[in-house]
Parts: sequence; structure tokens; C-alpha cells
Amino acid sequence: MASPWKSAGISYLKYAQICARAVRNSLKDDVRTAAQRRDANGLKVAKWENGKAGEQKFIVPPKAE
Repeated sequence: MASPWKSAGISYLKYAQICARAVRNSLKDDVRTAAQRRDANGLKVAKWENGKAGEQKFIVPPKAE
């Protein structure tokens, strides 16, 4: 039996994101809000040179609450 994500023609990461969103949406209101807040995150990168990290910059800044 093939994996459901392979049968649908999507990557495992996309499949996991869809499943996580479905679980978050099925939670009760008070718990759902906390779960959705944990889901929001920013993406930072830093260039490393000679074993030391340079300045960190946001690629995707975190959403303001």
C-alpha cells in the first residue's frame, strides 16, 4: 500500500503541514488560539565566517500579536 501523500502527489512535509492544520482547526476555541500562536514563527539566518556567526536577519519576520 502506497503512502497517502505519495498517492496524492505531494511531499511528506506538505502532507504533515496539512495534517497539523487539520488538528489545530479541530481543537476547542481556547486551545486552538494557543496552538495557532505556537504555529506562527519567523525565519532568521546568519552568515558564518571563521567559526563565528554574523548578524542575524529575519527572512520571514514574526507576526505581531
